[in-house]
Amino acid sequence: MNETKEKLKLGIPKGSLQDATVELFNAAGLRIKATERSYFPAISDPGIEVMMVRAQEMARFVEDGVMDAGITGKDWIAESGARVEEVSELLYSKQGFGKVRVVLAAPCDSGIKSVKDVEGKRVATEYVNLAKEYLARNGVRAAVEFSWGATEAKCPRLVDAIVELTETGSSLKANNLCILDTVMESTTRLIANKAAWADEAKRAKIAEINTLLQSVLLGKKKSMLVMNVSAERLDELVKILPCLRKPTIAKLYGEEGYAVNVAVDREAVPGLIPLIKKAGATDLVEFEFNRVVP
Repeated sequence: MNETKEKLKLGIPKGSLQDATVELFNAAGLRIKATERSYFPAISDPGIEVMMVRAQEMARFVEDGVMDAGITGKDWIAESGARVEEVSELLYSKQGFGKVRVVLAAPCDSGIKSVKDVEGKRVATEYVNLAKEYLARNGVRAAVEFSWGATEAKCPRLVDAIVELTETGSSLKANNLCILDTVMESTTRLIANKAAWADEAKRAKIAEINTLLQSVLLGKKKSMLVMNVSAERLDELVKILPCLRKPTIAKLYGEEGYAVNVAVDREAVPGLIPLIKKAGATDLVEFEFNRVVP
């Protein structure tokens, strides 16, 4: 990777996203050695200095130039109102690779069934600004108070409803809370300080980091299918194969058939296998990718 004269100061989210982020960086070849109490872990790239920062604070620190770049959620960028460069969307979260949601929730057995029922009630949340903006958009007046954690446990004894981040909804369900509405959807973002992004060397370094991370994320979603097919059925098989570009086809040595290699969405493989077999493919093998760079 290109080295800058000055180390790139990179923020890694400490907390719920930490393990998934460190795992992603390690898979990308940017090996991070982190411990629970370490705020300045080592990284294998000598051109990068890593700092562990709570996702809630990341956008503000990047905006202020304390860090050149960082990783946080779109929700916290919106909550802080920080002016940062959103370099890319990184489709991973604490438990998977999809979106998460900031939701309005209330006890399932309460009389609160929609945002309109929150009128005059008390709402606890870490997302004070988002909650106030959301309620204002819906013409609802309510007392919004900051929650220092364990927000789900505060209903119904301390507050009437909450605005909370959820990935699967299991924690809300465990606390007898029902989702009433989605305040916003969020994904993980790689962000940069405006001045750092304008700096040619730092921008190149951030772009390289993004390429490596994206290649791993794409690799986790793709599989390589390798198969053989007779010459008579080659066209029939190729017609049903989805792929990143076009399949790679090579003539089999000493036979009247072909070897076909194709990269496909991993989730589509179970549905493809019966179709591929029906189209005359034999000797089918699936390989997982470490990374894919389009």
